[in-house]
Amino acid sequence: MIERIAVIGAGTMGNGIAHSLAVAGFMVTLVDAAGEGLSRGMATIEANLQAGVERGKISADEARAARARITPSTQSASAADAQLLIEAVPEDLGLKHLVFGELENVCKPDAVFATNTSALSITEIASAIKSPERVIGMHYFNPAHIMRLVEIVRGLETSQRAVDVALEVATRSGKETVLINEAPGFATSRINAMIGNEAFYMLQEGVASARDIDKALKLGLNHPMGPFEMIDLVGLDTRLKVLEYLHESLGEKFRPCPLLVKYVKAGRLGRKVGRGVYEYPKEVAPSNTST
Repeated sequence: MIERIAVIGAGTMGNGIAHSLAVAGFMVTLVDAAGEGLSRGMATIEANLQAGVERGKISADEARAARARITPSTQSASAADAQLLIEAVPEDLGLKHLVFGELENVCKPDAVFATNTSALSITEIASAIKSPERVIGMHYFNPAHIMRLVEIVRGLETSQRAVDVALEVATRSGKETVLINEAPGFATSRINAMIGNEAFYMLQEGVASARDIDKALKLGLNHPMGPFEMIDLVGLDTRLKVLEYLHESLGEKFRPCPLLVKYVKAGRLGRKVGRGVYEYPKEVAPSNTST
């Protein structure tokens, strides 16, 4: 049975995943090489746990117990005893290779390596280590401590044991799962990226304002968030990287809208920096900047 998990990366996704696991009873080591980023991640977890208490989702004792199960660290070596490692660093293949290479040197040979990538190839990520059968995709959704779905993504050489471990952990965390055979963008990211990209083309063409496009999809198609609200939450830079990968892998229908590219070049990266498609007051803009 899996009891000890390390989450690598304390940004938006990493701290949400750590939060979810700790509430479920797992012992979690949250690792981030940047001390400042680690501190922000832990502060976010504590704030979200308190919000859960205030909303009646968990008791104050449960929140304190969950916080006590999380050990923050800036050292990869602190993940040495983990049975499962979940990588949640930015969507950069080279960075993920570097992280997995470092982890392979410190972790036990039977530890399972999961990546939270939303679009990159599990098979390519797995090529960074000597035992690629240990690698699987566990794609959580933002906010990870609230959203119920985890996509379990099988790479070319992913073992059944890795699948079983990922399913066990997700299920014990109260998540619903879907099992995906690796394909660019998996299931959700592929569709979501296309919706968001098309929304940017509509904005560029003057079809409607961003707010009216969001309103139309929420009220007309029953989407819980509009495409621009979603892009601001995920991060425009993250969405652009996904589209660039899908464009390279699947062709012209995923070519990033020039307006999206322009927003990213202007530094309008979404809620994490206080402005994206929309503007966000500094006092409510999340401080995490990782994916």
